[in-house]
Amino acid sequence: MAITAAMVKELRERTGAGMMECKKALVETEGDIDAAIEHLRKTGMAKADKKAGRTAAEGLVAIKLSDDGKRAAIVEVNCETDFVAKDENFRHFVDAVAEQVLANNPADLDALLALPMPGEEGQTIGEALKALIAKIGENMAIRRFAIIEASGQLHTYMHGNRIGVVVDLEGGDETLGKDIAMHIAASRPMTVSEAEVPADVIEKEKEIFAAQAAESGKPPEIIEKMIGGRIKKFLKEVTLLGQPFVKNPDQTVAQLLKDAGATVAAFTRFEVGEGIEKKQENFADEVMAQVKG
Repeated sequence: MAITAAMVKELRERTGAGMMECKKALVETEGDIDAAIEHLRKTGMAKADKKAGRTAAEGLVAIKLSDDGKRAAIVEVNCETDFVAKDENFRHFVDAVAEQVLANNPADLDALLALPMPGEEGQTIGEALKALIAKIGENMAIRRFAIIEASGQLHTYMHGNRIGVVVDLEGGDETLGKDIAMHIAASRPMTVSEAEVPADVIEKEKEIFAAQAAESGKPPEIIEKMIGGRIKKFLKEVTLLGQPFVKNPDQTVAQLLKDAGATVAAFTRFEVGEGIEKKQENFADEVMAQVKG
């Protein structure tokens, strides 16, 4: 059967696959559009599986907030390059994933991947992800998500599309909530208060400070005081309440909250790619790698 340009055009519009892939699929299926769609899906999944080992450290963070401000969903979806992070198809996918997390409260990533993909009848989020990988040509992954239930009122802040923060604030107002969320985005606190800093983190810091202090040659009792002072400084640096407020460094966040009669019950901060070791490549090599697939 002769494969016409109109047939290739229709298949492209229905699948988003490349022109040559569409033509090959139509030749393979003797012009049967539905069979060609199934063929492209199968070959696309195979291509997606091959890309799964490649490092995906770029991407987007998205936040969805319930109308009453009592529930929020935050997700991080990764891709390989910043270029794809700006792609409309990728952005639409990330937005849809965040919506489904908020609406369905999945227990884990497997449960999320099994949810239906909005606007794609009969397709799960996991299948839609593989189809997007095949279409765009980069490895992608839903890295993590969190669902936050408020004890107070939730406030959010997005720094571009790379850093997202959700704050559970008891008391205060919208302006204070946004200011606290913005501070968390900029200052990366580990916990709200000193009591929440894990004991193993403190012990590790003590070991480092002890080793540094030992080189000073000072008496043990002085070294002990030095370690105590360094730990106290460390705890102020890594806790929200101990940090100087970004908009007014003369005031700590604890003082800001006290003046407003408010408290932070909890916060969640996602930053794209944090903790992922990204392979360094120059741009020319990266482009050639994409061309070669």
